[in-house]
Amino acid sequence: MKANWQSKKLGDLLSVQNGCAFNSKSFGADGFPLIRIRDLKEGVTTETKFNAAFDSKYIVNAGDFLIGMDGDFTCHEWKGPPALLNQRVCRLQGFNDSLEPRFLFYGINAHLKAIEEVTGYTTVKHLSSKQILGIEMVVPPHSEQRRIVTLLDEAFADIATAKANAEKNLKNARELFTRISGSVLDQYASTSQSITLEDLVEPDCSLSYGIVQPGDEVAEGLHIVRPVDMNTDVVMLEGLKRIDSALANSYARTTLKGNDILLCVRGTTGTVALAHSELAGANVTRGIVPIRFASEKISHQFGYYLLRSEPAQLQIQAKTYGTALQQINIRDLRQLTLPVPAPQDQEIIVQRLSALEEETKHLTAAFVNKLTALDDLKKSLLNQAFSGFL
Repeated sequence: MKANWQSKKLGDLLSVQNGCAFNSKSFGADGFPLIRIRDLKEGVTTETKFNAAFDSKYIVNAGDFLIGMDGDFTCHEWKGPPALLNQRVCRLQGFNDSLEPRFLFYGINAHLKAIEEVTGYTTVKHLSSKQILGIEMVVPPHSEQRRIVTLLDEAFADIATAKANAEKNLKNARELFTRISGSVLDQYASTSQSITLEDLVEPDCSLSYGIVQPGDEVAEGLHIVRPVDMNTDVVMLEGLKRIDSALANSYARTTLKGNDILLCVRGTTGTVALAHSELAGANVTRGIVPIRFASEKISHQFGYYLLRSEPAQLQIQAKTYGTALQQINIRDLRQLTLPVPAPQDQEIIVQRLSALEEETKHLTAAFVNKLTALDDLKKSLLNQAFSGFL
């Protein structure tokens, strides 16, 4: 630490305002925006509105720094319109004249992450305002803080632009398969039959929603797949939530056999993944429909590609509804009309799309690596800044 830098407790430099326990009976689609933990990451809009009287001291404005008190301990800058500070979200305020607020913003997350890593939990980790105020942070003279903030603001703005470009390219690379697969299927349109999804699956595949209220984590319980788990091509057991197996008793129709095709019908509708064979006996939540195609009609691999293809995805998006939470009705899902070529043509299409998939994987890996490198650069800059080397 530099000679003129000092270590100070945040309790001597600022105050923490905890959110209000607003009555959930007044939550809805209309009213004043209300900030919940799920809204912090984007920091520009809210899913929930509050339609009742409230104290104006809980109004959050753009530029305020907020911290979620459950789960992920991270400080976020609010960039949206005025909104209410809900319980389990806190605001940093009352900054001492010796502390530049943005300097604190850039430096606090490393300390919050350290607290998160040593915090025990049963279902979710909890952070207290006392812990935040107890953080000891190295603070240089105010002029030095402003200089560091200026450098970081400029560097992070450039990084944000580079990330936005990389994310756009990543999105385009992932959509490439969908677009080209539609062109491939069009080449066999004259010999294909249009068949509904419900007529293509095995007799015991009900095309149903999974468990509506999975409940808390239960050690050694039943594995379940959630939409958030569908971030890879193949979903494995590792990292899956476990629940009380009794909760799945009335959801036998969505019990996985292993190698099922999983379709997300809530949130990121249209996302498709494969359930690894080790998931046999596991189940899914409300946002996922397991699919098993009748092998005499279409092959498993062709069915997987077909659901990811443009003809299927366009229908799914056309039937998706909702603003805060997008979803598709099971009735509409069952009536998806899919082009089914002859078995010999299916094999040819699978070979072509398998080759295309490999190419798109190389593209997406390159952009993912770019995003990782940019995140690493941010961490390096922050480390230099708060070590006195920037």
